[in-house]
Amino acid sequence: MLRKLYAWTLSLAGRKAAEAWLALIAFVESSVFLVPADVLFLPMALARPERAYRYAFVATAASVAGGIAGWMLGYYAYEAVAKPVLEFYGKLEAFEQLKSHVTEGQLNLLLVTSGLAHLPPIKIVTILAGVAHIKLWHFVLSAIVARGFRFYLLAFLLRRYGEPIQAFVEKRLGLILGAVAVGLIVLYVAYHLLAG
Repeated sequence: MLRKLYAWTLSLAGRKAAEAWLALIAFVESSVFLVPADVLFLPMALARPERAYRYAFVATAASVAGGIAGWMLGYYAYEAVAKPVLEFYGKLEAFEQLKSHVTEGQLNLLLVTSGLAHLPPIKIVTILAGVAHIKLWHFVLSAIVARGFRFYLLAFLLRRYGEPIQAFVEKRLGLILGAVAVGLIVLYVAYHLLAG
């Protein structure tokens, strides 16, 4: 099922309404969808590099708006809506464990790492931020910084290097951003171990 969903999402890049689809995919990715918006963003930015930054803006704005929707699901409708969604994706048990052990500082870190590298998936963190009653303005600011950095970095790389960088972006950029996210987590843990 995931492979078909991925292929379908990729097929949207060639449509006239690709930009609207990008906004929709970026929006729902942040709260309920499995396939990241990058799948659509990459071929669109490669096909029209002069619009790469525009696409980055669309993806960032829609992703932040979707994150707000996820936050609201967690804040206002966890039992009725968010819990069944998490259960559908098989993430409920992991979410419940995370919810019972996460501190506000750890959640702030997760907002950044999920926005940069999907560690953990952004939909988990947006819902968790709502459940934990993280201030909405704080949530929105961190989402703009993390998601904006990711999409604008992709736009910069694709505009500057074009198609030759596509394989690097698809295969290694996620690993590099994942390594940055893990590094941030290690620094956070080390700081708290030394301070405490």
